[in-house]
This record gives sequence, C-alpha cells and structure tokens, in this order.
Amino acid sequence: MLRVRCLRGGSRGAEAAHYIGSRLRGVFTGWVQQTFQSTQAATASQNTCAADYKATSPVPKDCLVCSYNEWDPLEEVIVGRAENACVPPFSVEVKANTYEKYWGFYQKFGGQSFPKDHLKKAIAEIEEMCNILKGEGVIVKRPDPIDWSVKFKTPDFESTGMYAAMPRDILIVVGNEIIEAPMAWRARFFEYRAYRRLIKDYFNSGAKWTTAPKPTMADELYDQNYPIHSVEDRHKLAAQGKFVTTEFEPCFDAADFIRAGRDIFVQRSQVTNHMGIEWMRRHLAPDYRVHIISFKDPNPMHIDATFNIIGPGLVLSNPDRPCHQIELFKKARWTVIQPPVPLIPDDHPLWMSSKWLSMNVLMLDEKRVMVDANETSIQKMFEKLGISTIKVNIRHANSLGGGFHCWTCDIRRRGTLQSYFD
Repeated sequence: MLRVRCLRGGSRGAEAAHYIGSRLRGVFTGWVQQTFQSTQAATASQNTCAADYKATSPVPKDCLVCSYNEWDPLEEVIVGRAENACVPPFSVEVKANTYEKYWGFYQKFGGQSFPKDHLKKAIAEIEEMCNILKGEGVIVKRPDPIDWSVKFKTPDFESTGMYAAMPRDILIVVGNEIIEAPMAWRARFFEYRAYRRLIKDYFNSGAKWTTAPKPTMADELYDQNYPIHSVEDRHKLAAQGKFVTTEFEPCFDAADFIRAGRDIFVQRSQVTNHMGIEWMRRHLAPDYRVHIISFKDPNPMHIDATFNIIGPGLVLSNPDRPCHQIELFKKARWTVIQPPVPLIPDDHPLWMSSKWLSMNVLMLDEKRVMVDANETSIQKMFEKLGISTIKVNIRHANSLGGGFHCWTCDIRRRGTLQSYFD
C-alpha cells in the first residue's frame, strides 16, 4: 500500500504530488494491461462455453409460455393440488385475511391437515375439473405433491406449510415470462417448491423465468398489533389504507394482479403492499402499464372475486365491492357487468374466502367459460351474453380458498399483445 506523508505548501508538497502521480501512473498502467489480458482470456473462455452450450442445448424456437390476458383461447394450464393441504398456523397475517367465525378452527388445527373427508372430496372435484379441461382440448399440468405438515425454520420465523392448491396466487404469466410471487403468508414461504419442476421445463423451452425478491417475512413486515376483533374492524382499517402488511419490504400475491394486454390492474391488499406493486411496475415497464385500482370493500385477499376481466371490453364487477376507478373502464367503452348474488348456502364452510367465488370463473376463450355447476344464476347471465358455460362442481374445493381462476394459472393462450385502453 502506498503511504505518503502529506505536507502543506512549499516544494515538499509539489514533490509529494509528483511522486504520487508517477506511482499511480505505473500502477494504473499495470492494472490496464492485466485487465485487458484477463478480459481477453475470459472472453475466449465465454465464447468457448457459449459455443459448447449452443451445440448441446439449443433453445427451441416455439416457447411453450405465452399469455397476455384472461380470455384468449386457452391451450395449456397449471391446475393446483389439494393433496396434503394443511391449515396454516394462526399468525397475525392469517387472522387479518379470515373470518372471525373460523378463528377457532385455525387456532385448533393450525399445522394439521384440513378435514380428511372434505379434502378427499375436493381432490376428486379437481381431478374431474382436469378431465373436463382436457376434454376441451387444454393441456393440463400439475404441481408436485409435497408434505406441507413439515415444520421449517428461517432466521426470522417458524411455521408449517399450507398447500399448492392455488397456482394463481404464486404465479403470473406476462407474455413469455413466468413471475414467481414472493407471497405474504409465512405458511406459504416455500410454496414455490411444488412448481419448480414445471417452471424449469418451461424455462428450458425458452420462457423467461423471474423470481420476485423473496421477503424475509420478519416481524417488521406485519403490524403485530393490527387491531381487529371482527371483519367490520378490518373493513374500517383497510378503508383507511391500514393493512396488516407494512412497507418493510416488497410482498405481493400474484392473484392481486389481473391482465388486459398492455394494461395490468392491481389492488393494495392485506397480502400485497405498495413496494410489491412498485417492483412489478418497474419490472414490467415500459411494455406494460400497472394500474392500482381500489374498491369500496378493500378487505378481500385477492382481486379476482371482486373484479374479474372476462373479455376484451368486458369485466365482472362485484356489486358489494364497487370499483372507485370504474370510469377508467367506462371511458374506454368497456361493458361493466354486475354478477348475480351467489347461491352457495350459508352453512357451507369457506375457511379462506367469501361466497363471491361464484364470479371467480375461468375463460377458455371469449365464448366459453368454466363456471360452478351449482351457480345457476351466473350461468344464465353468461348465456345471455352469448357465452357457453362449462359446468363443474368444485364446491368442496371452494372451501380451500378459491374458484376456477384461483385453482389455475394459464400458461399459454393463443393471442398477441394488444392495448385495450388506447
């Protein structure tokens, strides 16, 4: 290391400066020569590796992943699994997303299996759903079964897992890119593992693969004293912009985003914070525009049982949760439809969702929709719109927290990137 005693003024200062300059020029010249030689060697090595890689692992021309919206003809989809599903531990973020009448259920069974008989029926319903999708010409992929009861520990928390039932919550496809959401529930920290085999296959087919920044899920991410004693309390707090998740680090669930070509809409919710939204906005810019929209009832965990885009210029808007920015859609000449009141009985368990899963439908294309076989009112609504209904019973699967849109993640739809708001 070069050490020079600094002297104020006089010839000694000039001599010191001259000495430093000569030494630095020598050091810099040597560094440039070494760097140039190292760069040449590295470039040659990279070129050799690249040539070897191209020779042994050519990237296919046709990427299997491509989806820009919620309604283009569906060709390939991931459908979730109810196998081994476990009740998440009753932590503060789970409390903030569930109804108080079920809090005792979570306190008692957290870390254990959902009721076995109920799970068995849900698994059978989803298997039938997969068969129907295949019969409609759709390729169906499934995540790997995992034992979600295994306890795990990070430097910041301990938990058990939950399930791989809702791929829409953790994966979003934008063009030919699969984005893994960071999630916001501690029980879902390792949920991505069930999908990694599939995502690697899609990556090897030429898809882009992005994992959003994984949050630590430390205590600071949550308002540990979130003052809720009832759903009404939660509604008031959320209406004031107060949620259980803080802005400590980015977090979001993919199901809080819904796509319409170049425009993607998102809500700030109990599981999606502004930092998470901003990460998505910057990541997708400039090709895509991310818009925050809000609702009279901002409490629901995900957007797709509140605001579900089902076609070019066509959106289902929950009458109990009207959108504050609905004029944006009306000015673009979109048709806003209020779905009918759900028919699901009051005594049916919905541990993590509301009855409005009736509008959580899956479009197979602009003229075909997968809808609950029990929801005859919404079936009639679709038929009046000229949309054929594919009726499937997933009533027990609903209890785990999702409808058709939640239980699926569309991997490929036959269509192109367009703008519907210009």
